[in-house]
Amino acid sequence: MKNTVIVGAQFGDEGKAKITDLLAKKADFIIRYQGGCNAGHTVVADDKKYKFHLVPSGILYENKTCFIGAGVVIYPEAFKAELDELINQGVKKETFEKNLKISPLANITMPYHIDLDGINESNLGKNKIGTTKKGIGPTYTDKYARTGLRIEDLFNEEALNKKLDLILPLKNKILDKVYGIKTYSKEEILSKLKEYKELFSPYVCFNWQELLRDAKKNKTILFEGAQGVLLDIDYGTYPYVTSSNPIAGGAGVGGGMGPMAIEEAIGVFKAYITRVGEGPFITELTDETGEKIQNIGAEFGVTTGRKRRCGWFDGVIAKYSVLVGGISKIALTKLDVFDTFEEIKFCYAYKNKKTGEITELYPTNVYEHYDYEPLYETFKGWMTDITQIKSYDKLPENAKIYLKRLEEYLGVEIAIISTGPDRDQTIFK
Repeated sequence: MKNTVIVGAQFGDEGKAKITDLLAKKADFIIRYQGGCNAGHTVVADDKKYKFHLVPSGILYENKTCFIGAGVVIYPEAFKAELDELINQGVKKETFEKNLKISPLANITMPYHIDLDGINESNLGKNKIGTTKKGIGPTYTDKYARTGLRIEDLFNEEALNKKLDLILPLKNKILDKVYGIKTYSKEEILSKLKEYKELFSPYVCFNWQELLRDAKKNKTILFEGAQGVLLDIDYGTYPYVTSSNPIAGGAGVGGGMGPMAIEEAIGVFKAYITRVGEGPFITELTDETGEKIQNIGAEFGVTTGRKRRCGWFDGVIAKYSVLVGGISKIALTKLDVFDTFEEIKFCYAYKNKKTGEITELYPTNVYEHYDYEPLYETFKGWMTDITQIKSYDKLPENAKIYLKRLEEYLGVEIAIISTGPDRDQTIFK
């Protein structure tokens, strides 16, 4: 196996966790490189569902090193809750202490970040972004404003006090004068940070430079991202995006190894497309077909429980994702959701409702998306259960026709096909 990045190639929720879990078995070193607890992955192993938000899903294998990189922002309360839940499900505490490592450069989501995220979203009213209100945006804002707190700060009392003397008066002024909400005393924050130090002590990796150098020389590396290309802060449906770079290029930065460590990027697509939260969605189905996809696919957010909006596969978005996401191979998930569909549609272009212009190029100004309608090709369904099929050759002919058309349109091989949630419901071409 090559050093590989797993990239969500749509709006997130594409089934990356299952693909990551499968490839983690072949890897030695798994890195989570961006995002925070605003993302959720579900892995089904041995008939158990494991939900991940911050911890790399490779932790299910006892002999893998799992590293949370500098590009991730960590909300300590969410991190603790995730560890507790996984331990309750049978993951050994010793496995975490041995195999889970956290970069000391990762930024901490503080209580005031949660407050600011919630009130900012509320103030936007009907123009809300659809944030999970987990404090992710404000944490990244402080990171780039150089007013963030890193995990390494917890272990230097003098530096921590100096930082708080600069940061806290500014935060309290914003909380009080701008929003009129609760402020925080230094003692209150220091008490919290003391708890955080104790929480992170078993996992923080101060020798991370040696760890990564060794991994580059001797290990097979899997980079695990969150969200998807269309939620990328630079290339997504701005402003309806996350606050980091889920694209493959983000792995080199957030993982701490640079781009030359990456040999392959696998883009994970659903056989259709979904979106949680606000923003335009050109192929969205608001009819019975959309509801059928939602119900069969169990399209509800892992983090929020919100219903996912569903639509036909959008080739325009997919081709764009292949380009900016750096995708070299495709993993297609949830093909089995179409087992009872007589017809399946595929969007190959957009038509401008005002000018009549037809384009296969993705329009980056999302406010223009409302001017477009999808143009579809229609395929016959296969009307049979494919969930137990283990080889590509045994797939129904109509399923292969659909897959070949996607490959032809995108110019990238579909190397992995998922036909159900379990590990063994997977076809490797």
